[in-house]
Amino acid sequence: MFRKMVFGAVSLLAMAASAAHAADIKEFRVGILGGENETDRLRNYQCLADHLKSEFGFEKVSLFPAADYDGVIQGLLGGTLDFAELGASGYASVYLKDPKAVTPILTTKQTDGSTGYYSIGLALKTSGITDIKSAKGKKLGYADPDSTSGYLIPLTQIPKDTGASNETYFASTQFNGGHENNVLAVRDGKVDVAVDDSSGIGDFKNGYTSGTFHKEVAKGAVDPNDFVEVWRSGLIPNGPLVVRTALGDDMTAKLTAFFTGLPAKDKACFEGVEGGDFTGYVPVKPDFYSVIVEARKAAIGG
Repeated sequence: MFRKMVFGAVSLLAMAASAAHAADIKEFRVGILGGENETDRLRNYQCLADHLKSEFGFEKVSLFPAADYDGVIQGLLGGTLDFAELGASGYASVYLKDPKAVTPILTTKQTDGSTGYYSIGLALKTSGITDIKSAKGKKLGYADPDSTSGYLIPLTQIPKDTGASNETYFASTQFNGGHENNVLAVRDGKVDVAVDDSSGIGDFKNGYTSGTFHKEVAKGAVDPNDFVEVWRSGLIPNGPLVVRTALGDDMTAKLTAFFTGLPAKDKACFEGVEGGDFTGYVPVKPDFYSVIVEARKAAIGG
């Protein structure tokens, strides 16, 4: 009986410490993945910063748009960021280095009800490339080394369709500094095929319903009539919204509730942050990314 009382007291003290720690947060630090120009990222996230400050009473909500994916990954691992939305491979990178560093709480749901998306290969119509088989000996553009759809999945799945590694099948491969730059690289003829994230549903003339190609079409940066889809992966798990685990269970629960309610509270803000037509957020657990964790471990490492 005494032992139970001791354990109960310890548990209550831990919960109280966690709540006190959350209440002591003066600055909440949000990491933003690279891949889109910084001005656009900051503009799209400003409404989120305003909502977080109002909802939680933080003195300051700081937005950190990293130059690449690794900047956010290292910020989460080092404890200098409190929250971020990661791609599945980015989460796998964090998990492989420290499985307790962050807690995945939610992921996005597509308009068709799925919680996944695709890596697609884009080429210019004028290139004459119609599928991945006709891209042999051409230049392949990747987005970022920590991108799921822009590197890990094409690296591991395209060879299943071509029968050869990408390094031997294509004349060359190169990283173009994020998804936006990758789409622009194929537009400008710097590569022949660029791999991009996409919902893969809706009209191609709109760049589908979400993803970087969709963003670039919506901004008028590219004309979808100039492009053709030449490859598509299998379904990839949508990336997670993650919270720094050290913030504690109470804060994590409050953030989960806040983001779950954001689409109804401010649909325009939700769509700006997510960059497309999603229906909302749904809960997610670490095991949702087990396949990606194993794929990254085998192909890239941490």
